[in-house]
Amino acid sequence: METLKKFYNGTYARYILPGVLLQSVLIGGGYATGREIYSYGAKFGAMGWISGLTIGIGFALFAFLTFEICRIYKVYDYKNYIKQVIGPLWPVMDILTVLIAILLIAVMAAATGSIFEQVGLPNILGSVVIVLICGLLNFKGSKVIEKFESIGTILLYGGYILFTIIVLVKKGSHISTVFSTMDTSSFDGKTTVMLCIWTGILYVAYNINAIPMGMFSLTRQTKRKETVVSGIIAGLLMVIPWFLSYFAMMCFYGDTSIVGADVTTPWMEMIKAVNGGAPLLVLFSIVMGWTLVETATGCIHMIIDRFDVAMTEKGHEKLSDQKRGIITIITLIAALIMSRIGVVTLIEQGYSLLSYGFILFYLLPTLLIGGYKIIRHKD
Repeated sequence: METLKKFYNGTYARYILPGVLLQSVLIGGGYATGREIYSYGAKFGAMGWISGLTIGIGFALFAFLTFEICRIYKVYDYKNYIKQVIGPLWPVMDILTVLIAILLIAVMAAATGSIFEQVGLPNILGSVVIVLICGLLNFKGSKVIEKFESIGTILLYGGYILFTIIVLVKKGSHISTVFSTMDTSSFDGKTTVMLCIWTGILYVAYNINAIPMGMFSLTRQTKRKETVVSGIIAGLLMVIPWFLSYFAMMCFYGDTSIVGADVTTPWMEMIKAVNGGAPLLVLFSIVMGWTLVETATGCIHMIIDRFDVAMTEKGHEKLSDQKRGIITIITLIAALIMSRIGVVTLIEQGYSLLSYGFILFYLLPTLLIGGYKIIRHKD
């Protein structure tokens, strides 16, 4: 038991936990249901893997850059981090981060409602359940969130691998047809390498806010080796489930009733198509529900941390449980109202608009200014 505890607080905490927290926040809503995988890669059919590769490299690179800046300057919240790379423009990131956090929670609530609806329960019940659970987790604090999301990663990977194996065994023969014919027919437009790369960059851009949501765990990192390795691990943890979903979707590529522009939860449709039965649908609902809660919890935790930092900088005590509760309730109500718009609309329009803001105020400054500071700093 002592050895396990030492591993958790040592090697695991320094190298793996940051990636686990990022992946836990990222893989929710459209990603967990498969909707984002379609919108940001699988719709390109045989060329969609290019978007996936771009996504993996992008997440690994920016995770490392962010981790290293946090380590060098000992900043573990997004405000003080972003001040290191965009200086006085940091309030813009406040606006972007709160907007994307609320939007993410809205997608989680909408996705949960959709899953509940497909298993015969009221849509609104799913949305309400997720906001109540993530509100409770935020009351419990960082340690509980870390453990909850670590368990969620194991559950998620087990589920994804199982679902993918079942789909590949039953429908895998269609993949060779898609790639041998270079089928990109589901995309209404010309598919090019640059379009696939740009789509991957946009995906990284609007999801880059997942990295600040895990900053509270970076205090254990003391060496550049740790930030490099943990950055690579984070990139892998984020993109492996992406590729599992992508290859599963290629088994049905061309069938727009299962993998198409109007399908809210492609994974649910794929499981039904291979006659997975009630047990597999229940397992899917548990796995997806867990990841949705993880993402929503991470979003709220980041907002509350931001308020705590502002309070301590002004010489005040951190937020009381009552004030944390008020912020949580306001955030969840705003997200719940927004969730009524629907998963597809939120992903296709809301995410894309915010992506450009994150490119300008996070990706480019982190790459150029942050990269320069890292090169100049002698470890």
